[in-house]
Amino acid sequence: MSSLRVRIGILGVALVAGFAVPVGTAVAEAAPSPTVEEQRLDKAVPQEILRRSGFDDVTPRLARELDRAHSYGEARRAVLREGAALWRRAVDRVQGRGPAGGDLSRDDDRPLYWARLGLTREVRTWEPEFQLSDGQRADLIDALERTSRGGTDVRYPHRKGERRVLVTGFDPFTLDRDIRISNPSGATALALDGTVVQTADGPARVETVVFPVRWRDFADLTVERTLRPYLKKVDLFTTVSQGRVGRFDVERTNGAWRGGFPDNDNVSRTETVPVTDPVSQPQWTSTTLPYKEIVSADTGRFPVYDHTEVTEIPAGGTDPVVRPDGPTPGSTARAGGGGDYLSNEIAYRATLLRDRLGLHDTLPGGHVHTPVLQFGTGNTDPATGTVTDPQFLQNRQDIVAQFRAILTVAIETATPVRE
Repeated sequence: MSSLRVRIGILGVALVAGFAVPVGTAVAEAAPSPTVEEQRLDKAVPQEILRRSGFDDVTPRLARELDRAHSYGEARRAVLREGAALWRRAVDRVQGRGPAGGDLSRDDDRPLYWARLGLTREVRTWEPEFQLSDGQRADLIDALERTSRGGTDVRYPHRKGERRVLVTGFDPFTLDRDIRISNPSGATALALDGTVVQTADGPARVETVVFPVRWRDFADLTVERTLRPYLKKVDLFTTVSQGRVGRFDVERTNGAWRGGFPDNDNVSRTETVPVTDPVSQPQWTSTTLPYKEIVSADTGRFPVYDHTEVTEIPAGGTDPVVRPDGPTPGSTARAGGGGDYLSNEIAYRATLLRDRLGLHDTLPGGHVHTPVLQFGTGNTDPATGTVTDPQFLQNRQDIVAQFRAILTVAIETATPVRE
């Protein structure tokens, strides 16, 4: 295959030699460089995680597919196929179906994360023999993101008496602090996708999606585009993310503010959460999950809190004030119960979408923060520590199991049996 770099080199030689390039000759647009997030893929820890899970074969397979593609259409079909296959493979591995592919624990969410980055980097830096515009490349990456995150895999069979639940998780983040990090919300999403939770009132089918930790994607309305087709069809939803050490939190209130903490591309944003129709945008949205019942139930080893604290600028004021019992009338948001990062933002966007669809009084939905997933004692140094240990595995299993119990309480309490 003739690469773009070869063609550019030949062009340069021709110009130096004084040969004219015919007017109107098409020159393929240069492939962009990998993102900051994708560049971490070459480090030792991601490569170990991929190798020990068997997911190190994912990117080479897509590369072969792209090499055989002779048009944008063929490339898009390959991307859709491989993205969907990656999601199903990750779900199957976590849920115990098929080969483990290595000695890394099956319940690990990190193979999906790092394998996806391998795929997006492959597409981003690919130099096809045919003309590929920047817009077409962006569409390929978007298709890969949607399929490999479960966004096109949500299925609710029509079964009498079976309620429908939608749960979202997140990628690992703060990877420059510790590249070994796993996100229990992502692990929970993989463990629950397509499963049926048995409650005292009957079964409930759970479908899940995992979101990126990038400000740009949220500004591009990835949350709304993903959730909108399903909110009118489900009986309950909850967004989930990693929160505080040693505790679960049901976040009572969500704020319309981005606090600027760097995302996985090391990009910061400090501004009002950008949404469609900002004129009607509220400063606050609230949970409609049954938080009283959830916090009073015995769901597992970690305490569960009804978290009501927010940070606001009071009406007529200029300085932020912490309010332990929620916002005051007319105030401006500076942090919701879930803070001012993307966990707060997904909660804000999902509940605002619920309200704009006219579902506030009929659809239970909100945000749950899991405990921080911690490595074991003696394995806390990112430079010398291992990618897993027994306490780390136990912590993740306990978090996932307790969230399942929390979800069961929410379903039993807040949703009627579907006819």
